[in-house]
Amino acid sequence: MKGVGPVLASTLLAYVPELGKIESSQLSASALIGVAPHPRDSGKSHAPRHVRAGRGQGCYVLYMAAVCAARCNLILAAFYQRLRANGKPAKVCLVAIMRKLVCLMNRLIQNPNFALAH
Repeated sequence: MKGVGPVLASTLLAYVPELGKIESSQLSASALIGVAPHPRDSGKSHAPRHVRAGRGQGCYVLYMAAVCAARCNLILAAFYQRLRANGKPAKVCLVAIMRKLVCLMNRLIQNPNFALAH
């Protein structure tokens, strides 16, 4: 998959050995790495969501892979451009790409024949 190289694959497999064993829940895979949005709502106030916790070692490598995927992977690049066109900040769009990469890699480890539709 474009955007996922040997450094990202080996880093995530080393720090998150649960990948491939996690069920299809998108939130649990991304929460393990620390890219799941956590709400900060209280009563009528709705603060922006932030990503935190998780295993930060994989986040640094995953960020650079998301930058590469937003440029090279046609499907993820279109997703990134759609979010930007809707007015989302660039960092929010990159975190969304990071979440998608984690979920796609989890799915790819579960089913090696899985491929993104073009």
